[in-house]
Amino acid sequence: MRHHPILRAAVHVLAIACGMLPSWGCSTVERASPTAPKRVAIVLTNHGQLGDTGKSTGFFLSEATHPYEVFRAAGYEIDFLSPKGGLAPMDGVDTNDPINAAFLANEALVAQTKATRAIPAVDPARYDAVFFSGGHGTMWDFPEDRGVQALIRVVYERGGVVAAVCHGPAAVVNARLSDGTLLVQGKEVSSFTDEEEVAVKLDHVVPFALESTLRARGARFVEAPNFERKVAVSDRLVTGQNPASATGVAEEVVRLLESRGN
Repeated sequence: MRHHPILRAAVHVLAIACGMLPSWGCSTVERASPTAPKRVAIVLTNHGQLGDTGKSTGFFLSEATHPYEVFRAAGYEIDFLSPKGGLAPMDGVDTNDPINAAFLANEALVAQTKATRAIPAVDPARYDAVFFSGGHGTMWDFPEDRGVQALIRVVYERGGVVAAVCHGPAAVVNARLSDGTLLVQGKEVSSFTDEEEVAVKLDHVVPFALESTLRARGARFVEAPNFERKVAVSDRLVTGQNPASATGVAEEVVRLLESRGN
């Protein structure tokens, strides 16, 4: 059946408005506005048991709260994610830290750590950066998690920033790009060191030595003296050595994102 010329013109205009799509309906894919605020995922661990010690662990609070404050001050939208979703147990709860205290006083923020979004339930393409907070729990659930690996790959290959601090770099030890290359290969990387692990007497508790594993993956490992600040920036991978490095890692993420622009 031949369409009336006016109808054909209307359809043509509709197609242009919908991005020249071949289908009759407009695309339902969300398109970010050029002026939309940048979005960062802070990923927390779900793991709450410190090996066979009978002690609890989780994410180290200041390694989430300090980066959160940096991203909030930059005007970014922030989501709290975890491999499985739901509760992310806290560790290292120092209420003498004013940033920690302010975070804990905000019931809505605390609720987000108790009801994190599961990584498989989100679209990784919506994030400009992903930040893996540390804490010993990450050593058990980050390295082998497929959702973690996919999130890293998508964010990095879309030009975003991948960041991690302290034990958070456990997320990148097995991360590969689409061509099979290990993300850390040839890059300058830092993390909680093997010497620091010995100092806190957990070297025989954690499932692997993080520094040694990163070196074995081809990373150019860099470090400061025990428990001092160290931030490594290599392309769009930003890593930090310990809790003292958390703010610095987040600041480098902001610097990289702002230099990239919208």
